[in-house]
Amino acid sequence: MRKFILLFWAVSISLLLSAQQTVTGKITDTKGVPLAAATIKTTQSGKLTLTGADGSFSIQVSSGDELEISSVGFISKKISVTDPKAMMIQLEVAVAELEQIVIVGSRKSGRVKTETTAPVDVISVGQLAAVTARTDLTSMLNYAAPSFNYNKQSGSDGSDHIDLATLRGLGPDQTLVLINGKRRHQTAFVSVFGTRGRGNSGTDLNAFPTSAVERIEILRDGAAAQYGSDAIAGVVNIITKSSVNQISGSIGLSGYHDPKFNTAFEPNLATYYEQAGKIDGQSFNANVNFGLALGKKGGFLNLTFEGQTLGKTFRQALKTENYQTDDEAMYLNVYRRGHGDASLNSVGTFYNLELPSSGKTTLYSFGSLNNKSSDAFAFTRNWSMRPDRFPTLANGNLNFVPGIMKEDADGEIYYSPHIQTSIKDWSTTSGLKGVAWGNWRWDFSNTTGKNDYRFMGDKTFNASYGANQTHFDDGGFSYLQNTTNLNFSREFIDNFNLGLGAEYRYENYQIMAGEMASYHNYDPSGEKASGAQGFPGFQPSDQVNASRHVWGFYADAEFDVSKKLLMNLAARLETYSDFGFTHNYKFGMRYKVNSTINWRSSFSTGFRAPSLQQINYSSTFTTVQAGTIAEVKIAPNYSILAKAAGIPELNQEKSLSANTGITWRVNKSLNVTIDGYWTQVRDRVVLSGQFYAEDPQLDPTLAALMQGLRVSYAQFFANAVNTTNYGIDYVVEYSKNIGKNKLKAVLAGNFQRMTIDKVNVPAKLSGSSFLQQTFLSDRERFFILASAPGMKSALNVEYAMGSLTAGMRLTYFGKISLLGYGQDGLGINPMVPLDNGSGEVPDRYDYSAKMVPDLYVSRPVFKHFVLTAGIDNVLNVHPDFGVAKGAKDWAYNNETGGPWDAVQMGGNGRRIFMRIGFKF
Repeated sequence: MRKFILLFWAVSISLLLSAQQTVTGKITDTKGVPLAAATIKTTQSGKLTLTGADGSFSIQVSSGDELEISSVGFISKKISVTDPKAMMIQLEVAVAELEQIVIVGSRKSGRVKTETTAPVDVISVGQLAAVTARTDLTSMLNYAAPSFNYNKQSGSDGSDHIDLATLRGLGPDQTLVLINGKRRHQTAFVSVFGTRGRGNSGTDLNAFPTSAVERIEILRDGAAAQYGSDAIAGVVNIITKSSVNQISGSIGLSGYHDPKFNTAFEPNLATYYEQAGKIDGQSFNANVNFGLALGKKGGFLNLTFEGQTLGKTFRQALKTENYQTDDEAMYLNVYRRGHGDASLNSVGTFYNLELPSSGKTTLYSFGSLNNKSSDAFAFTRNWSMRPDRFPTLANGNLNFVPGIMKEDADGEIYYSPHIQTSIKDWSTTSGLKGVAWGNWRWDFSNTTGKNDYRFMGDKTFNASYGANQTHFDDGGFSYLQNTTNLNFSREFIDNFNLGLGAEYRYENYQIMAGEMASYHNYDPSGEKASGAQGFPGFQPSDQVNASRHVWGFYADAEFDVSKKLLMNLAARLETYSDFGFTHNYKFGMRYKVNSTINWRSSFSTGFRAPSLQQINYSSTFTTVQAGTIAEVKIAPNYSILAKAAGIPELNQEKSLSANTGITWRVNKSLNVTIDGYWTQVRDRVVLSGQFYAEDPQLDPTLAALMQGLRVSYAQFFANAVNTTNYGIDYVVEYSKNIGKNKLKAVLAGNFQRMTIDKVNVPAKLSGSSFLQQTFLSDRERFFILASAPGMKSALNVEYAMGSLTAGMRLTYFGKISLLGYGQDGLGINPMVPLDNGSGEVPDRYDYSAKMVPDLYVSRPVFKHFVLTAGIDNVLNVHPDFGVAKGAKDWAYNNETGGPWDAVQMGGNGRRIFMRIGFKF
């Protein structure tokens, strides 16, 4: 028996070995240039390998197996094994970006992006993430898509922790975000302080792993009639990975080296400013993605795990002497001693599942889970300026707390409160799709997502409570959205596609109060400040639990009238439980002028219902205006404060949009697109100016209510303004083989302008010119207009020499202008005195245009690894100082409390990175 068993295994192993063979070969392009890191996968066993630096490979295959060969920028190929010892395989360069199939913007399957009636950008996130230190999706897109705009915030409460972006200069909540074509929920957070898009909520693009994303489609056109509310500016559709039988990922390190403004480079300022080290903002990012094949009908489960940690940055003007005459100097910043980006820790996962059945039906599901925690500095409390913000002993003397309070070289006692956040975000989509009833494609799905946002105060005090408690639960808010969709589409006679569908959406928004010590005043005399310094907690009176229901129905027809003319018509009807009925329409067309030029144009109406966040938000926060610390109350739109101020109930925003442009395929290597656009929005919901409690023209009832709440200012959400945006987007793509090397270049840009057509002043405020200006101050108007620079462009040039790739990005950020608070702190025609005492000048900060250069190199190392290193902002470019010329004595009179405002290029300077990617 023992001999029989040994013989059986010997025969089995020999048969197995004889059924397998080792295949070797080499992969090149059509010019014979070796392709490093090309992927070779067997179709039967799913085995996978990568080519080496010389394009060579070796892989074991079974009898009758086939090889799938793919490489970024080349057309994939499937071949049968012929000669297992000497396979020479050539891949053709893809006219890739020119012929990418898009999902967004057209409900006809297989529509190429250059054939749509509206412009669609397609961005490969994997290629983008590999060659930059930027690990979050928002900042990557800020440099990759010029019509996409984002400003990293500092010193702006919750805005330090949630990164909201805009499209074509409109608001963050006027761009709809989809994941695999399904509506993504917004964040519970509302931008209220120190940020563009103030008064807006939006979608957090960093609330799921970037490494789970295959590509991003950006539809730059009004699309409310196609996709519903929030799509006034356009749609961002995020397509996630679905690969199987491979493991990929990366590990990256980066840090900022900024000798010009990092406080660690000036030891003499160590007692004045917070600092971390000469390399700060150090980050570590690791991610892994892998897929499993399910069944024999193309089913899969793709999983992504990602974690990152990011340290704080510290930036101040290091030169302080002769600051009035030295362009690179400022006086010591005692208002914000810890100025820079917040720290961040984030862990997230994403799954993507499809399981076809034996018929024509497929079960699918995908979802994400993300936890983020962050820590940022608030404005500094100085004993000599505001002793009411410090805990004191029974005799009134300072109760000094070591480890939190500090003393600078001039003897000033101070502390800088920390604002911490804990953000939990999850989403899941499940559905069935298939083909039935005479080739009707149908899709039934349900998506549920929730964002939970909590604030904590740390290393701070409630001065009225004493020095015993230094950490506070400030409460927070949450937003839940559930969307159910049923979609149908069918192609008739090859030239007519009809889409029909219905949607039901449920939304819920809640505000949760913090612990009593975070907001209460325990001082019987009322002289001590209330609540936790830095960010007072939400109060019981702020609590809310609001919901609404939305029904929507749409029809979308696409008709190839002829070989040259394509026409698209969409209509959508929606009814809101709190706003009633709305209807919107879109017409688009594309005309083939000749074999290389397409002309496209569209016109649409749109709408955006005020978010539950805007309707119900209520909070008290601390601001520093003209050097004075004060409390600001943001009251709900339906509150007695809003009614006393004469603020009417919110209505929906309404828009008209037009787009026209061309796509020109000049030759096989060069493609050009140019699109002009115009968007008019009526009744935009923004945050009003700040009403001052001691203004004698203020309604006495409102003034009394504010004094009862112990706040100096009040703000409200209102349909305050009508605006018009217009501009031009252009994209030039070039790809060319030069001998055995390859050159690829992309130039993309945006010219835009926004005008404020009308300020919708409520009747109660129209009798006084001062109150009219308070309703939407000059300062607030500049913030609206600065949502995007007048010009932004990006040039990315990449040159591949064998296995070595070198690249350069040049990103141009145009000029923007902002206003400070002015000497009186109101922001109405703000003026500040000149340093020489000769008069006053407008408190205006002109941030001139800047060019930010990035460099990177990449090459395969070993068999399965690719090493990339580079420097973002290699020349250490910074924004101009945020000061009025000749009035440096009034520096730091902005919302960040730092040397400059939040502008798109950021203020951290040069960033060095290294990343190793792998694929098995």
